Amino acid sequence: MSVTVDVQRVVADGPDEADIRRWVTATLQAEGHAADAELTVRIVDEAEITELNRRYRHKDRPTNVLAFPFEAPPGVETELLGDLVIAAPVVRREAAEQGKAETAHWAHLVVHGTLHLLGHDHLTEAEAERMEGREVAILDALGFPNPYQLSEAS
Repeated sequence: MSVTVDVQRVVADGPDEADIRRWVTATLQAEGHAADAELTVRIVDEAEITELNRRYRHKDRPTNVLAFPFEAPPGVETELLGDLVIAAPVVRREAAEQGKAETAHWAHLVVHGTLHLLGHDHLTEAEAERMEGREVAILDALGFPNPYQLSEAS
C-alpha cells in the first residue's frame, strides 16, 4: 500500500509531514485498507475552520477537525480519500485545556479524521462507541494514551 499525504499549511504550527503520514498509514492499515490512498491534510487558523464549519455544517464557530470524503463519480476509480482540515490554534487550546500532550491530540485528530474519510461516523451512540473504540486501538498501537480517558479525567 502506498500512502500519499499532501500537507498544506496556512499556519506553521503542527506536526511534521512524516508524523501525519505515519498516523494516516496506521489508521488505513488498522482498518484493512489495502489499496493505495491519497489525501490532503490542511492545517489552518481559526478563521478558515470557522468559515468551513459555517458553510458545510451550519455551525458558526471553530472546530478542531473537518473531514471531506471524496466521492468519485460512478465508474471512476481513484485513490483519493478526501481532505482533512485541522485548526492548529484549536488543537493547541484543547490539548492544554484537557491536560494532553499536543502531539497526542494531533495524532488523535488525524486518526479521527481519517476514520471519517473511510466512512466511519459518530451520529448515534452505537456509531460513536464503535468509532471511539477504533481510535483508542489505533492510538494505542501508535503509543498514545486513550484520548477519551484523559478528557474525562480533566
